[in-house]
Amino acid sequence: MNKKIMEKLTAQELRRAESYLAGNDRVMKELIDQFGPCTLAKRSNKPFASLARTIIGQQLSAKAANAIEKRIKDTVGAGEITPESWLAVSEDELRTAGLSRPKIRYIGELANSVISGTVNFQTLKQMDESSCIHALTKLPGIGTWTAQMYLISCQKRPNILALDDAGLRRAARALYDDHTLQDMEPLWSPYCSVASWYLWKYLDE
Repeated sequence: MNKKIMEKLTAQELRRAESYLAGNDRVMKELIDQFGPCTLAKRSNKPFASLARTIIGQQLSAKAANAIEKRIKDTVGAGEITPESWLAVSEDELRTAGLSRPKIRYIGELANSVISGTVNFQTLKQMDESSCIHALTKLPGIGTWTAQMYLISCQKRPNILALDDAGLRRAARALYDDHTLQDMEPLWSPYCSVASWYLWKYLDE
């Protein structure tokens, strides 16, 4: 597989991914026709903000997570949440915005780790998938799912499939006659991230 494909999803690469998935999978073709071009390349590539957003969204609906994130941005007063702006806000203010104490602590520890240099996002970018996930899951509040969401949304890696994602499992059962996500992985690879985006769009509808 071309190294460029494996590194990052650009807008051009997304069009190639859509064509590949539509040619391999009838259901995926229908989803692509219904929802149009995948917009993963447009997602913010600010690593701290991306991870913070994913932690905020843990075990919440997209609607609830978006509402909390908007209130937090208003509280923090920044276009993108940064480690410094996060640490400048009190726990009471973050609680008022709707965030739980554990998530406040997790994002605070991440912020401190970034500022101290313990977490280096440039280094994480150079790691392979398993090494990057291993490094991130050493931090409190970041499990495999959270790390995988970071790899998809921020690093734009094309072939990430979160097998433990409850929504993706539900969508796969509904669309593929009780086939599992793992069954579909060979059909979607090397663009599992893009296939996942279409399943999430299906769930949103």
